[in-house]
Amino acid sequence: METWKAISTRRNVREFADRPIEPEKLDRILQAGRWAPSSKNDQPWHFIVCTDREHLLELSRVGAYTDHLAGAGAAVGFVVREGREPSENEINALDVGQAVENMMLAAWDMGIGSCHGSVYEPELARRLLGYPEDHRCDLLVSFGYPAGAGLPERPRSERGRRPLETIVHRQRW
Repeated sequence: METWKAISTRRNVREFADRPIEPEKLDRILQAGRWAPSSKNDQPWHFIVCTDREHLLELSRVGAYTDHLAGAGAAVGFVVREGREPSENEINALDVGQAVENMMLAAWDMGIGSCHGSVYEPELARRLLGYPEDHRCDLLVSFGYPAGAGLPERPRSERGRRPLETIVHRQRW
């Protein structure tokens, strides 16, 4: 898939077909995250990959809007070291966001949908994912083949998108 087509057609997918993601495709998604840019090339992230159905069901309880994890073919928890200063957590959040988008676009290119979910229950997430006390997981992303046929080829609606001229300011506001 051409890059622009992936960007302009990608959408969040919350309902997945009951079909596993092939290991080589899952590894390609993870590689896309690994290649994401990060501040000072720090690469602060760790990716915790979950494919077990019962584990995915448990993970679907870490947030108010994480139900989609239960039906996914895989979920990835994005874990970073807790920052000493608030600015470190902000930088890590940006870096993780870039890894997430790389993964989502790589997945979409292979016909695999995804959706991000915020962690509202950090202690539950820590217990289920087993990461160290000095780390945090604010985000999980579900991946799987969309339940609806032909979704990656279907054009995305302009509905809900603010017009470019209302958000772009040239030179100054």
